[in-house]
Amino acid sequence: MTGRIAIVTGAGSGIGRAVALALSGKGYKLVLAGRRAEPLAETAALCADAVVPPLCVPTDVADEASVAALFTKAVTHFGRVDLLFNNAGVNGGRFAIEDMPLDRFKEVVDINLTGVFLCLREAFRVMKVQQPRGGRIINNGSISAYSPRPDTAAYCGSKHGVLGLTKIGSLEGRRHDIAVGQIDIGNASSVFSEAFARGVPQADGSLRPEPVMDTSIVGESVAYMDSLPIEANVQFLTVMPTKMPFIGRG
Repeated sequence: MTGRIAIVTGAGSGIGRAVALALSGKGYKLVLAGRRAEPLAETAALCADAVVPPLCVPTDVADEASVAALFTKAVTHFGRVDLLFNNAGVNGGRFAIEDMPLDRFKEVVDINLTGVFLCLREAFRVMKVQQPRGGRIINNGSISAYSPRPDTAAYCGSKHGVLGLTKIGSLEGRRHDIAVGQIDIGNASSVFSEAFARGVPQADGSLRPEPVMDTSIVGESVAYMDSLPIEANVQFLTVMPTKMPFIGRG
């Protein structure tokens, strides 16, 4: 894997940062994307073992021109893109469906779903013509792409949409040697999971603490997915704390 070029969106914190650190440790050349320059610089500084300094590109994944500029800068700087970790996202807060503000719903969909599409589209445009052609795209889905939590209509809807994009991307990518898969993460330590130890709303209306795993496990999982030859694809990988109440949820 040494020398592979990877774009990581949402790289300024949490899962994106953990994946960037894991890939850096395995010899990848990194393009770090996120809305704010300072957190990206912090992630880059943590990649002390990087073969070359990461390229930091402030990017709004919900903006078409910004995403196009991200890929142009990546190709100009490194010559190609071998891996896209399509990760940037927000949770949108907790609202009952009847109380969900439309502007908040649209914001979540713009970032979590439209942003994934725009990055997927630009990756296809680059990977289908580069030589050697092809590459790998790993979308950050969620356990919520399959099984919702209460009061998360925007997040749940957007992540179900990501699942559809992963499937159509995998189908259409075949003719271009592009492998598209999805990692579905449960309770990785991040700003999203800070309250899990205090209690998480369950389907039966109760509030129960849930275990959390270190984000480095997600980084290693993404690295594993990309360690396969392009002839093989981990279509869906679920990684979560062993005792997380997902199986049988509800």
